[in-house]
Amino acid sequence: MRKFNAFLSMGIVLLFLVHAVSGGFILMGLISGGNGFLSALSWTMVGLIVLHAIVGVKLTADTLIALKKAGTSYFKDNRLFWTRRISGFAVMLFILFHVLIFIGKNDGAYRLTLFGGAQLVTQILLVLSLAIHLVTNIRPLMTALGIRSGREFIVDAAFVLSVILLFTGAGFVVYYLRWNVF
Repeated sequence: MRKFNAFLSMGIVLLFLVHAVSGGFILMGLISGGNGFLSALSWTMVGLIVLHAIVGVKLTADTLIALKKAGTSYFKDNRLFWTRRISGFAVMLFILFHVLIFIGKNDGAYRLTLFGGAQLVTQILLVLSLAIHLVTNIRPLMTALGIRSGREFIVDAAFVLSVILLFTGAGFVVYYLRWNVF
């Protein structure tokens, strides 16, 4: 189950990288939106995220059952585990907001119809919760994929993800300014 979840995670990360970079360019007005292929990739990513969430809920339920059998939770000792779970649920919540801001559908492509302050806040929170979720899960993902040592890989992956998340967050801010100021 964990190996399957690791492959799901890698698929999600790869699709997320394409989605984040192309979305940032679209939000900044550097490329045009409404691409059906990118929309199909986005919905494929949502499907993988749903599967990943189901596996995560199953693994969390197994953990809760084991904690109940043990008679103690060791919450302080397992804060990183709970950070991973809580950030994952936060990501799911903010993905819902992300999808909901694409209310109008034109020509088979989803387009933003409103992007005010509340939408900007939810999208920045999406970026932040993604950052926490991705960074706290890099090491278990590597373990599940059989990569034993990889401090340099972890640092490189965190750097690349940070740059892409910063770029995406900047795209949301630029789009907000384009929509509301200019």
